[in-house]
Amino acid sequence: MTTTRFAPSPTGYIHVGNLRTALFNYLIARKASGTFILRIDDTDAERSKQEYTDAIMQDLEWLGLTWDKVEYQSKRLERYEAAADALREKGRFYEAFETPVELDLKRKKQLNMGKPPVYDRAALEMSDAEREALRAERGQGVWRFKLDHTRIAWEDGILGALSIDAASVSDPVLIRQDGQMLYTLASVVDDTEMGVTHVVRGSDHVTNTATQIQIIEALGGTAPSFAHHSLLTGPQGEALSKRLGTLALRDLRERGVAPEALLSLMARLGSSQPVELRTSLDEIAEGFSLDQFGSAPTKFDENDLFPLTARHLHGLPLEAVADKIAALGVPDALAAPFWDVTRENITVLADLEGWWDLCRNGAEPVIDAEDADFVAQAMTMLPEGPFDAGTWSAWTAEVKAATGRKGRGLFMPLRKALTGMSHGPDMGDLMPLLQVVRARG
Repeated sequence: MTTTRFAPSPTGYIHVGNLRTALFNYLIARKASGTFILRIDDTDAERSKQEYTDAIMQDLEWLGLTWDKVEYQSKRLERYEAAADALREKGRFYEAFETPVELDLKRKKQLNMGKPPVYDRAALEMSDAEREALRAERGQGVWRFKLDHTRIAWEDGILGALSIDAASVSDPVLIRQDGQMLYTLASVVDDTEMGVTHVVRGSDHVTNTATQIQIIEALGGTAPSFAHHSLLTGPQGEALSKRLGTLALRDLRERGVAPEALLSLMARLGSSQPVELRTSLDEIAEGFSLDQFGSAPTKFDENDLFPLTARHLHGLPLEAVADKIAALGVPDALAAPFWDVTRENITVLADLEGWWDLCRNGAEPVIDAEDADFVAQAMTMLPEGPFDAGTWSAWTAEVKAATGRKGRGLFMPLRKALTGMSHGPDMGDLMPLLQVVRARG
């Protein structure tokens, strides 16, 4: 059975970069009628917070990315300890005591000599007595996995055939000095024991994947199929990493982005397929395939979300927005005509508030100097409300006959006087909703 997972750390809110990973893994599982696991990477007890775990779940539920089961790494620490013991027994795990300053000096020396800055495995040359002495002096060391210096190869689901020379990579630290299990070990153990078959994540994990494959094999497991999607950049190709905090899903939700718009964009961005609005995850899954994605950095522009959101809103029936319209104070009898008139003139649902304020309270007239006399004359001809579907055409016909104005010169000054805007819904449809006309003076 196909099994995928999304493993966020509850140390902050998830953003569009995280979403790409979550969505790809979700779609793979759903297309195969498989299992999608939400795995909370909360081994860092100091930085992990329940409020972030709750927020992650809320964001995924808002998007409809429901999980088949949830796992917490903090509840599986004994499994990681068991794996660490197994690696020690196999001679693939060793304790190292260098300080950060010492490691930095080693790296600089290697670079000056034209060598790759990888850990030199000095800890392996130490005697038991030397280890005990350093332990007494510095406390516990870190635990590193001893890589086999071979070439690690795999067929990547997006990048194709990949291989990395393990000799060019430092033996990874899997347990910190304070005893905290790091992501690499916890992820390997979980992927193996939970039967994860496919792992999709960012291309910044490629080297990490190579080391994980060796750890999985050292523990007697079988590596899942790995795929690494491109990283997001800004619209001009600039690094997006510094802005991801402002692109949290909850912030986009607050700005009115529709989940359908966000999913439609993120499921096709960076692929050979055009971005088109889809109204359900089933529709999105239908055309999804990893082999349509490339390795080049993918440009993301949050502004692209708003035309998609507008398109989604334009197609919604009244029932989908009735509660929002009612909350504005729109009378039940006007709800349907109000939605029909405004739906194609909004980008996000919050824009409805401005349209209802216009209908209920009128707008500050915008009257150009050359149109002042014309508008004043026209306003004397405007009948008392309530207006109906024929008011606009009858009124403008009368104004045209009296003033000789026609076309844009007739209609635009009157629109701006009534609505304060030079654009908007058909005035014949809008007039019956107007309850106040401030331009009367």
